[in-house]
Amino acid sequence: MAQHQVISPLPGIFYRRPSPDAPPYKQDGDPVKAGDIIGLVEVMKQFTEIQADVDGKVVRFLVENEAPVAPEEPLLLIETA
Repeated sequence: MAQHQVISPLPGIFYRRPSPDAPPYKQDGDPVKAGDIIGLVEVMKQFTEIQADVDGKVVRFLVENEAPVAPEEPLLLIETA
């Protein structure tokens, strides 16, 4: 099985859920389709949706919820067929 990294397009704070009281977009082991939202990156109160760019299964997140991220930093691994 191949593994694919989803990369942050910009610096900011990574959020795994749409709001503090909502469930995460995806969890480790969840199936994922290209285009599914996997998180948000917030920069100066602007939120950018981060989408999966391949189909597969979430192996694991490489960044914790509410952690700072840099541009080009890997956010999670997706196992592809």
